[in-house]
Amino acid sequence: MELWKRFDLVMFTGTYNTAILKSYISFVSRTMKHVVKILSLLVAVSAFWIALLQAAIIPRSHTWLLPIYFVVSLGCYGLLMVGIGLMQFPTCPREAVLLQHDITEAKDFLSANGVDVRSD
Repeated sequence: MELWKRFDLVMFTGTYNTAILKSYISFVSRTMKHVVKILSLLVAVSAFWIALLQAAIIPRSHTWLLPIYFVVSLGCYGLLMVGIGLMQFPTCPREAVLLQHDITEAKDFLSANGVDVRSD
């Protein structure tokens, strides 16, 4: 059962379970930490962009393009992280054997129940 459903269950049934309540509070505090990080980064980038606009250090035509550069850079960073993650993805031979066993077992079960599972 998902954490928020368990919390709602506790609230509606009137029972008090300290462990569930503590885990819910922990979940909310972790989530809020990420939200605060993202918002503070957004405020810092916005302040930097406004400072560049006001100071005229960089020509105005280039300064107005900075948000677009930021979004493109963020996309490139995301693609790089996905690529690195794919290159470092671990192979799991034991799990592959277990998965093949589960597939064979499911095919046998379905065949016994009259389902055609042949791969043509």
